[in-house]
Amino acid sequence: MIDLGQIREIVSGKILLNEPLAKYTTFKIGGPADIYVEPMNINELLNLLRYLDDREIDFVVLGNGSNVLISDDGFRGAVINLEAGFNFVKEESGCVVAGAGIKLARFVDFCVENGLRGVEMLAGIPGTLGGAIIMNAGAYSGEISDYLLDVEVIRNMKLVRLKKEECGFGYRTSNLTNDIVIQARFKFPPGDVEEMKKIRREILLKRNKSQPVDFPNAGSIFKNPPGDYAGRLIEKAGLKGICIGDAQISERHANFIINKGNAKAIDVLELIKLAQTKVYEKFGIKLELEVRLIGFKESEIVELL
Repeated sequence: MIDLGQIREIVSGKILLNEPLAKYTTFKIGGPADIYVEPMNINELLNLLRYLDDREIDFVVLGNGSNVLISDDGFRGAVINLEAGFNFVKEESGCVVAGAGIKLARFVDFCVENGLRGVEMLAGIPGTLGGAIIMNAGAYSGEISDYLLDVEVIRNMKLVRLKKEECGFGYRTSNLTNDIVIQARFKFPPGDVEEMKKIRREILLKRNKSQPVDFPNAGSIFKNPPGDYAGRLIEKAGLKGICIGDAQISERHANFIINKGNAKAIDVLELIKLAQTKVYEKFGIKLELEVRLIGFKESEIVELL
C-alpha cells in the first residue's frame, strides 16, 4: 500500500498519483502509473527505494521515455524519473562528469562545444544518459561506453562505483540492466570544435532523412542481428508500411514503428510479434528486442523474450 504522506516526507520533487505515462514517452503511448515520483538527489532516491522495497512495491526507472513501450494498462507500482534531480554535466579534473538524467543531446552538445571528441556521432539519439549507458547506445561505429571511465550505480540498495571493465559492455547491452545508473565519468580526447559541429550536423541531417522523425516512435524496435540489419530483414519480409490500428511499421525505416495518432500499446505489440514471426519464417533469424517493455503481463510478451 502506497502512503502518499510518507513518500512526501522522503521526496521533495514531484509526486503524482494515477499519472498517465503517455506524455512521458516518445511513443506517446502508455496507461497510468500508481505513483510517479521525481527524487531530487541521491539520498531521496535511496530512501525512496528502501521504502518501496520494504513494502514490496514494484518500481521502474523512466528516463526520457525513449526506447520503451508501456502497456495500455500502465504500471502497477512506482515510476521513478531522474531527469529533474540528476540532469547535470560538468568538467572535473580533466574528466566529464554527467548525471543519469541529462538528455543525451545536451551531453553531446556540451562535449562538442568544449572541444571533446568521441560522442558527436551520437547526435540525434533520444533519451537520457543513464538509459544510454545501460543499453550501450551507439551509432556510426561509436558507442557511449568508448570513453567511459566509471559509472556510479545503485545495486542492491547500495551506491557502487564500477570501472568500465566491470560493466560488461557489448553491442546494445551491459550488465547494468538491474542497476540504477546515477552518474558517469568520461575521459575524452581533444577535437576540433568546428569539425565536430560539422559531423554532428551531417549526422542529424542523415537521421532526419532516414528515420520517421515526424511521428512519435521509440527508436529502433529490434537490435541488428550479426552481419545484417533488422530494418532490411523486416522490409524484405514485406512488412514496410503495414498498419494495425494507428500503429505502423514505418515506410521510411522498417525497424521503426510509428504512432500515427492514437495507437495503442497492444497495436504496437502485435506489429512487433508480426515482424519477429515473418522474419523468422523467411530468414530463420529471430530478431531480438531493443525496445524495453513495461507493464505488460508475462503472458502477453513471453514469446518475445
